[in-house]
Amino acid sequence: MSLKAKAAKESFVVMNELVLPNDTNTLNNLMGGRLLHWMDIAAAISAQKHCNRIVVTASVDNVSFKQPIKLGDVITIEAKVTRAFNTSVEVRLDVWAENIPSGHRIKSNEAYYTFVALDPQDRTIAVPELRPETPEEIELFDGALRRRQLRLVLAGKMKAEDAKELRAIFTAG
Repeated sequence: MSLKAKAAKESFVVMNELVLPNDTNTLNNLMGGRLLHWMDIAAAISAQKHCNRIVVTASVDNVSFKQPIKLGDVITIEAKVTRAFNTSVEVRLDVWAENIPSGHRIKSNEAYYTFVALDPQDRTIAVPELRPETPEEIELFDGALRRRQLRLVLAGKMKAEDAKELRAIFTAG
């Protein structure tokens, strides 16, 4: 296995959590903030493994809550780096909830987190590139540039007219 393939494989993180009473709201559903916290941890581990550096959360976007997660469910969070930019990486997360006694498993959430790598003086530093190999990895890799441009436009860090790949979606035809 090549070093790049090994790094990509090692940046895939699976984290499990058990939903306990202290994690739930008055409806016995997992609180969204607790889930976001766990997702941030899983995504940060994935990003750090890819970068081999300390990383900090730069943005959280496209978090969708599809199904409630119940008290006693086991949560599985899958995190994988989808693209590396100059000093940042995008991480895709998929969240599964499983009721162990019934064997019922559902996809509850998905999201994209962005992390920036830091050197020992807390300055941004270049990150290793990512080369997608499978059709799914290529699709996520290609989409990451559009998602990044959307993040930057919404944050006021890029002019909409400069977001060429994002604009191409609306002007193709």
